[in-house]
Amino acid sequence: MTQIHTLGELRSSGYKVQSVKDEMRANLLAMIARGEETFPGIHGYERTVLPAIHNAVLSRHDIILLGLRGQAKTRILRSLTALLDEHVPIIAGCEINDSPLAPSCKRCRRLAADQGDDLPVAWLRRDDRYREKLATPDVTVADLIGDIDPIKAANQRLTYADEEVIHYGIIPRTNRGIFAINELPDLAPRIQVALLNILEERDLQIRGFPIRIPMDVVLVFSANPEDYTSRGNIITPLKDRIDSQILTHYPQKVEIARRITDQEAWLQREAGITTEIPQYVRDLVENIAFAARESELVDQSSGVSARLTIAAMELLQSNLERRGALTGDRSVFPRLSDLAMVLPAITGKVEMVYEGEQQGAEVVARKLIGTAVAKLFEQKFPPVERAGRSQDRDRRYGELDMDDLDDAFAGKRKKGGARATSPAGRESGTPEPPTEPAYDSILAWFVEGNKITLSDEQKFAEYFAELKRVPRLAETAAKYVKPSRDEELAFWMEMILEGLHQALRLSREDLDSTITFRELMKFNVLRTVK
Repeated sequence: MTQIHTLGELRSSGYKVQSVKDEMRANLLAMIARGEETFPGIHGYERTVLPAIHNAVLSRHDIILLGLRGQAKTRILRSLTALLDEHVPIIAGCEINDSPLAPSCKRCRRLAADQGDDLPVAWLRRDDRYREKLATPDVTVADLIGDIDPIKAANQRLTYADEEVIHYGIIPRTNRGIFAINELPDLAPRIQVALLNILEERDLQIRGFPIRIPMDVVLVFSANPEDYTSRGNIITPLKDRIDSQILTHYPQKVEIARRITDQEAWLQREAGITTEIPQYVRDLVENIAFAARESELVDQSSGVSARLTIAAMELLQSNLERRGALTGDRSVFPRLSDLAMVLPAITGKVEMVYEGEQQGAEVVARKLIGTAVAKLFEQKFPPVERAGRSQDRDRRYGELDMDDLDDAFAGKRKKGGARATSPAGRESGTPEPPTEPAYDSILAWFVEGNKITLSDEQKFAEYFAELKRVPRLAETAAKYVKPSRDEELAFWMEMILEGLHQALRLSREDLDSTITFRELMKFNVLRTVK
């Protein structure tokens, strides 16, 4: 079809004009019938958002995607171009993409009358039929709809009453295509009013001209629910004219979130250093975002973007490359101590409530990492609730009863000091879960005054040797995880120490890119009880 260059040839071909919505509807039905993927690269919406979009397109609706940041709203809107025909004919040189078979602007009507079947035809690609605008307070009606152009009037010696002095805005220039407005509530109410006529009557009016130019355009929008009550509002008449409001959401499973991160993060690099990030480490990074979406310290109305884990994975990969360049190791494997280097990806991407702001962004970010680490530990190793309840510890803490310590750690004490539940929140009298006996041996070694210091900048041999100083640590890790090589074994050895720390059985000190594990000092315990 693109070989056709005149109106006469187009008519002879039997080409029929159809509206953009009819075009999208027909193409979508054909794609579904062929079993094709309609929105490639969009994961987690297969049974929720995508069927709703399909139904909206099949109903010839204008659409608004409503959801928190980082939920692929803009990506979905841009993917709608796949539902358009590959090319459509337009009158060559037309500012508003008029169809050669049905011209609407004054210039094209005049050309069609003068040239007849010799009217030149051009072909518009599907990607050129999509335009979008980010709603900002400085957007004007002239930007979106158009205005009178005095320079054009002067150059062409036209009066302001002539239709050809109009300078068209971005929406009429997207005629016969898809126009998207991102963050719609940020658009000033008086500007939103200018969209009402396009949505309902499908025509264009500029500066009181007694003309109406029919518009064939699909309008799609995105918005954040928070915006309805903070930065702005979508006016009621406009909401009423948008046919379908579709709610987006964050990934509901770690596996889906990992697929999104693997797709978007820049991890395939050429650095001359072999790096490997196993699936359980990738899941650990994803669980940081899941922990943030459940944290009471994070403002859930603002959301936690999928960009958090994408940036975190890129920083983790970069830290592995940096360590390889620093130590000379040609093959680099992640360590738990590497997670401290992903803090910049977290602190700037979570909005906190008042309590979180009081603690500080970095403290909250470390807590989120700790929550994710504790979850992975619980999946691989036995619980540690009873670990360290030996005579040695009773002797070290003197008159401070271990039951009282556990109550203090878990925050479960009642008035008068009565013990209501166990450290894990179990009712009194219920059976204790089994624990790993080696935990006591590990803790006993620290009780004797020993400590280990780990760093993300150590050579692997030094890092592994430091971990192996702790008795039964390697044995315990190998028993439950079955690592295939020393690098994996070292990771899980550090995981056990971190799990004991999260269970308040070991003290951890972060200083100058190093992590030191030592006994839980008595003054720290007393301070916790108070």
